[in-house]
Amino acid sequence: MPDLSPILAVIGALIPLECMQAGFMQRAMLGLLLLAPMTAAMGVQVINLRMAFFSDAISHSAFAGIALGALFSVHPHWSMPLLGVAVGIGIVAIGRHSMLSSDTVIGVFFAAVTAGGIALVSRDPSLARDTQIFLYGDILTIADVDLLQLGGLLLLFSAFQILAFNRILYICINPDLAEVHRVKVWAYQYVFAALLALVVIFSVWAMGVLLVTAMLIVPAATARNLARSSGTMFWWAVGISVSSAVGGLLLSAHQSIRTATGATIILISFTWFLVSFVPVALRKEKAR
Repeated sequence: MPDLSPILAVIGALIPLECMQAGFMQRAMLGLLLLAPMTAAMGVQVINLRMAFFSDAISHSAFAGIALGALFSVHPHWSMPLLGVAVGIGIVAIGRHSMLSSDTVIGVFFAAVTAGGIALVSRDPSLARDTQIFLYGDILTIADVDLLQLGGLLLLFSAFQILAFNRILYICINPDLAEVHRVKVWAYQYVFAALLALVVIFSVWAMGVLLVTAMLIVPAATARNLARSSGTMFWWAVGISVSSAVGGLLLSAHQSIRTATGATIILISFTWFLVSFVPVALRKEKAR
């Protein structure tokens, strides 16, 4: 396995705070720097595709993924992503081949994975204890292998965005028109759903089931207030997400604060959201 210590040492040198000299804090910072750009970019596209509820369905599959992993002796770091991708692809497949609205299909899968997870976990009290960490998340426990997986996912995600950003934008605007112009809508929908599922599952490890949707939606919603084009909205969302992640980790580690990292990140992101209404109000006043 590659040695991450040189990268971690750079993080410690760039942020010369006492708390950042601990290895687990350096790993947490690297994990957030890898994860935040993905959640921000995906959040923009999730809002444009009206799929905010999708992330909830995927995140709640985490409990079922843990239980199925225990049942078949598969590590949760494999069983959770596999089930998440299966649920994501299933939602797209049923949505494409039925007359039901996407919200209805997502709602059905949300109910199924939540009930299935609770049913499986309730059979084994030890599993119930193990799932608590995924309810609230804990980026401070991230390991080197998790960081390598996140790095691989970021490379895959970046390649997809470079190749498909404009086509996904086209699908967001009008999927039927995109189909007419020979965009393989079905293929992009399936790949997007699979990547979104992976990003959500990794976010669950960091932020917990309760906050994962907020990490996707809040920076993107803030960026919509600040940006005047899809491209600038993308970069605003990335900047807000990264700054919230870095600030949230550092603030949560401060001796006088000591709050949960995930919750602190979302609160900073929400502060950005409130601030974003200032230029909106100024633009409205100027238009009058």
